[in-house]
Formats: sequence, structure tokens, C-alpha cells
Amino acid sequence: MELDRNKVAFISCVNDEDMYSECLLYLKSLHIPDGITVEYIPIRNACSMCAGYNEGARKTKARYKIYLHQDVLIVNKNIIADLLAIFEDRTVGLVGMIGCRSLPRSGVWWDGLRTYGRVLHHCEPESVVDSHCMEPDEAYIDVEAVDGLLLATQHDISWREDLFTGWHLYDTSMCMEMQRNDFRVVVPNQEEDFWCIHCPREKPLAPEYKRYQKIFLHEYGAELHPEV
Repeated sequence: MELDRNKVAFISCVNDEDMYSECLLYLKSLHIPDGITVEYIPIRNACSMCAGYNEGARKTKARYKIYLHQDVLIVNKNIIADLLAIFEDRTVGLVGMIGCRSLPRSGVWWDGLRTYGRVLHHCEPESVVDSHCMEPDEAYIDVEAVDGLLLATQHDISWREDLFTGWHLYDTSMCMEMQRNDFRVVVPNQEEDFWCIHCPREKPLAPEYKRYQKIFLHEYGAELHPEV
């Protein structure tokens, strides 16, 4: 399928209609550059994040896809133009908001020695945390992995629903798949202001996380170059 270079699709897996409605409210207030069209693709009843995102990708001809959690509020009104500027370099395959320069042996990005990016976290009423890591010296910096709260792509690579049949490590897997295909993963400079607010409910790390971590390391472990 030939992809439309003038279209952007926002794809989300949805199981909370109220939260997605608020997410959509923010999406529909974004500035849309001249000549660009936008579509919103909610995927309901997905059996996994990878399966849902693959389904969403099949439903659009947009070259530029922004996969975001239903609990993410985009506050950077110019995010579409900012992402398109980064994607002028066709070697950039994926843009995320926060991540690490090199994955550690655990395969968990937040364990990395050098983390870059910024996200405002609003997990509980009256509790807001500005998760502000290092900033790139330029407009963006190459990283090995980013968090899945928002993942923008310009090249279609299938999400590994054969391996990640739940809701964990799908994001780091996609980063590795991009690099397997010689595309770069980057984090933008957000020194002036954060681009997104993430509103997840506070909960402990799910027990199945460890299972998907083992799957991830079995598949990609030999490709990691952890810093020491």
C-alpha cells in the first residue's frame, strides 16, 4: 500500500472511553500544518498492544503514525510540525518522548545510565511530577529505546505480536526492530517545555512484566551494547 505523505494518524488502544475522550480533546486542538490531514483511530478490544497497533496501522494510509496511550494528553500544539521536521531525515524511523541512550543488560530503558527526554506525569490528584532527564544538545538525539507512551513513526514495521502478546516491552521491541531495519530512534529537545502529560493510574509493576522481559532478552539480548 502506498502511504500518504500528507496524512498523520493518531492510533490508540482504548478500554477507557472517558480517558480517551479527553485525549481526543487535546488531539483535536493541535495545530495542523497546511496541506496535512489528520485521522484518529481508536482500537477497542485489542488482545495486546502489538495486535492493536498492527490493526490500527492496517486501517490507515497515513505515512506518519503516532501511537499513543489513551491516557496521554499532548500539550505541544505544534507537535505535528515538530515531528515532520524531524522526519525530514528519512533515516529517522521513530520518535519517542523519553528513553535511554543505551539499553542496559536488563533491557529496561529506565535502568539505562544516560536517559534523555521529558514527560509530565500526573498519576494522582494534586500530584504532578516533571520527569525531566538530560536534553539533547541539538534538536534531537539518537537513543536505543524509548517509552511507549507516545511513539511516532514514518516507516511501517510490524509490531511483534508473535512475541509480545500482552502490554509490556512492545515499545522497546519496536525500537529494536527499527534499528534492525537501519532506522534511527530519537528523542526531541524539550528544554523549553514538555510536549506531553501522561496520566497513568499508580500501580505496581505487573507480574507478567518479567515474563516479557525474558522474551525480550532472548530475542534481542545479543544486540544490546550496555554502557558500564
